[in-house]
Amino acid sequence: MRTGSKELIRDINSHLILEIILREGKISRAALSKQSGLTKATVSAIVLELIEKNLVIEVGSDDTSMGRKPILLTFNASCGHVLSIDLNVDTIAAMTSNLLGENCRLKQYPNTADRDTILPLLISVIREMTEPLEPTPWGVVGICLGIHGMVWKNEVLFTPYTSYADLPFRETLEEEFHVPVFLNNEANLSALGEHAFYYHVPNLIGVSVHSGVGVGVVIDNALYTGANGSAGEFGHTIIEPDGRPCPCGNLGCLEQYASERAILRQYADRMNLEKTDIDAFVAACGRQEPEALGLLDDFVRYMAIGINNLLNIFNPDIIVINSSFTIYFPEVLQRIQDNLRNRMHSYCRLVPSGLQDTSILLGAACVCIRSFLGVSHLNLPAKSGLAKI
Repeated sequence: MRTGSKELIRDINSHLILEIILREGKISRAALSKQSGLTKATVSAIVLELIEKNLVIEVGSDDTSMGRKPILLTFNASCGHVLSIDLNVDTIAAMTSNLLGENCRLKQYPNTADRDTILPLLISVIREMTEPLEPTPWGVVGICLGIHGMVWKNEVLFTPYTSYADLPFRETLEEEFHVPVFLNNEANLSALGEHAFYYHVPNLIGVSVHSGVGVGVVIDNALYTGANGSAGEFGHTIIEPDGRPCPCGNLGCLEQYASERAILRQYADRMNLEKTDIDAFVAACGRQEPEALGLLDDFVRYMAIGINNLLNIFNPDIIVINSSFTIYFPEVLQRIQDNLRNRMHSYCRLVPSGLQDTSILLGAACVCIRSFLGVSHLNLPAKSGLAKI
C-alpha cells in the first residue's frame, strides 16, 4: 500500500470534520465523533491539527447538567479573506469578506473598459480592495470573478455585450497577486450564493435578470454546469421564432425581450430617449405611464413562459428570481406565478432573491471558501449590513 493512501484518507476525514463544524457552528469533539462516525482519538488528532492551522478555535464549554462540560469548537472565520468581483457590462462590484462571508466591505466602480484595458483596471481594483485588509494567518485565500457570459474551466468563452472572451484573466491575476483565481458565470454564482447563504434546499434554480437572463441550477446540493459549462444559458432559449437578433447568433432569444437591458432599451426607444436607467423606468411605472406598464406586463409574460419551461424540465424545490423588476415591484412575482398555467405550477415555489445585489458576490465568496477548505457544501447564515466604501 502506498503511503499516500493514508494521507488521502486523513485529508478526507479532515474535510469531513471541517464541514460538520461549519454546518453546526459550535460543536464538541464527542458530537463530532458521533456525527462523523470516526473514533474519538481520530477526531481529537484532526481537531488538534486544525487548531494548529488556525482553522478551528475553542470557544468555551457546552451547558450540561451532568459530568464535565465539553469544550466547544467553531470555525475560525477570521483566519483569512476572500475577494469577490462582479464584472458587469457597465459596473464592477468588488467585495471582501472573511471565510464565512461576514465582515463584508463592498465598493462599486464604473466599467468602461474594453478588451485592452479591463485587466489593468481589475488589477487596480484588487489592489485597492486588498491593501487595507488586516493581516491574518492565511491572508487572501482566493479571488473569484463573476462573468456575464459563458465560462468553462476558468476560461471566458463568450460574453454577449463585452469583448472579454478568451482574455487570460486567471493567468494574469494569479501571476500578479499569487492567489488562486476562479471564474464562473454570474448566474451560477448567484444560485450558489442563494443556496449557501439563504435557501438551504437540495434542488434550486436561480434566475438572474441583468444585462442578460441566466440560470444557475443546483441539483442535490451541487451546481450543474453541463458538458462544457453552457448549462443555464436560459436567456438564449428561443421564445419568438425568427424574432429579434441576439449576439449569440440566434433569433428571438428570451433575453432580447425580458432582460433588464432589453426592457430599458425598448422603453428608451418608445419614449424617444437616447438612454434610460432602472430608476427612471421605476418612476415611470409609478406615474402609471402606459409604455412603462406595458413593458412590465411583457416582462411578466415572457418570464412566465420561460419559468414554465424550467419547471417542467427540472421540477426544483424552489425557483429564485433575482431581478430589479421583482425588487422594485414585489407584486410581479405573484403575477408571474399566476401566469404559470400548467398542472405543475402548484408544485412551484417561486421566491424572491434573499441576497439581491450581493448574491453574485456571496456566491463568488462561496467558491473561494470551498476551494480553500476542501469542503463540498456550505450552508451559512446570510449577514446583512454590508459596509459600503
